[in-house]
Amino acid sequence: MSDDAVGTESSARETVRAYYDALRNGDPLGPFFADDEDLVKFGISERLVGGEAVADGLREQTETTSGWTVDSRALAVTERDDHAWFSDEVFLGWTGSDPPIRYEFETRWSGTLERREGDGSPSADGDWRVVGMHVSTAGDI
Repeated sequence: MSDDAVGTESSARETVRAYYDALRNGDPLGPFFADDEDLVKFGISERLVGGEAVADGLREQTETTSGWTVDSRALAVTERDDHAWFSDEVFLGWTGSDPPIRYEFETRWSGTLERREGDGSPSADGDWRVVGMHVSTAGDI
């Protein structure tokens, strides 16, 4: 997925759904996130801090997993001029590559998005970028 796929013509809801599609399709996920030092992304068993760490973690995830199932069940999005937040309940599944093991979880998602210009500065006319995300489950991997 190119940066153009996450565009100003999209609502925050469409951006979250495009992220889910990219995850299912094995497309790059980095373009959905802001490149900020204070960006934090919590996964089921990880905590990534900073744009570079998030981009590296997502790249590794894409390279070492396949067969993603992302079944959104309760997406709620609130959007303002340049900020939005979301929550969702998602059935999430994937196959790890070494060794090939299938993982499946009922997960809870929440996150915050901000409109950003190409230089990364906030803008009411920019593209939606995730500035914080949390994915959790009652269980552990």
